[in-house]
Amino acid sequence: MTGIEPTALQKPPPMDEMPQARSAMGTAAGVEKQVQQATRGVYRLHSHLRAIRLAFNALLILALLYTVALVKTLIIPLVLAAFIGLALNPIVARATRHHVPRWLGASVLMATLIAGIVAGISMLTQPALGWLHSAPSQIHSFIPKLQHFTRPLEAAGRATQALVNGHPTLSSAQNPSDVAINVWDVLAGAPKVLAAVLTVLLLVFFFLIYGDLILRRLVEIAPNFGYKRHAVSIVRGIQTEVSRYILTTIVINASLGVTTAGMLYLLHMPDPLLWGTVAMFANFIPYVGAIVTTTTLLFVGLIHFEVLANALLPALCFAGITAVEGNLITPMILGRRMRVSPIAILIWLLIWGWLWGVPGALLAVPMLTSAKLIAERVRGWEWFARMVQR
Repeated sequence: MTGIEPTALQKPPPMDEMPQARSAMGTAAGVEKQVQQATRGVYRLHSHLRAIRLAFNALLILALLYTVALVKTLIIPLVLAAFIGLALNPIVARATRHHVPRWLGASVLMATLIAGIVAGISMLTQPALGWLHSAPSQIHSFIPKLQHFTRPLEAAGRATQALVNGHPTLSSAQNPSDVAINVWDVLAGAPKVLAAVLTVLLLVFFFLIYGDLILRRLVEIAPNFGYKRHAVSIVRGIQTEVSRYILTTIVINASLGVTTAGMLYLLHMPDPLLWGTVAMFANFIPYVGAIVTTTTLLFVGLIHFEVLANALLPALCFAGITAVEGNLITPMILGRRMRVSPIAILIWLLIWGWLWGVPGALLAVPMLTSAKLIAERVRGWEWFARMVQR
């Protein structure tokens, strides 16, 4: 019978080979332990580097916010001109397809825009200055109308004070403080406003003429043809979507202003065009703008009308109009892709209102929606689009 016998398989190793095996096993265990320690060290190093990177990112964000707040006088006209240029660029681009030079199309468009601004200012200046000039007397006439609302509150306050102090105290007649609104103070700031408006108009004009050239130069910086083609597709897509969003938003807000002015005209409110313009610009600030406009119309209605039902009707009608616009018309026109979370909108409004004041609040939502549209197309920033998505 050939083959290996069973006794040969069960034969123990020689005595001189056992220490070598034990040393080899000990060496393998030591190497494994060293590998585990090195792995733990690498994980700790990665966690430390991640913490350092987060700290540097936080410092960078704070530095950027401080810089943005410091140079807001320079940045606000640039941002506003960029948005207006993006909104008007499709009109100029369509004119170029009909063999109209960009400079000619931009010139005609800017002339039309300036004429509209001048006409609007000339129509709204007189009623706005009239309201500013008559504000003290209007407040004086408005306070007696509130006495039947304030008397129960004053009586409750006196009763509470009598229970606390043991004797009632007569409240002295409160004379409303005079509101000193000087028209000359308003006119003194007109040169600064005019200079800012001219700066924005010039920037819009040059963006319309040289905007595509600047984008073409940026694409040419790309290292190869593949990157250039990818950059062109991203830039064109972003430009198209942001332009459509801004132009659509302007049309919706202008329609809301016209509807509000027509409603106020039918209700015999004074200066309906002025309050329609206020509603149009305030609608760029979601939620807050509607509340401010409703409160303003309520105040004006209480001043102008003697009957309480007629005084409340303009504010109630506007609340209904803006509710339909915000919950039905705007979502249907813009679509789900351009809708943003209300929490993100409020946080964005707080940040940019704190940094830039009223201009920041007006530009906050267009900036947020544009940043969302850009983040959807830029690799590595998809998380931002998901975070602010409604």
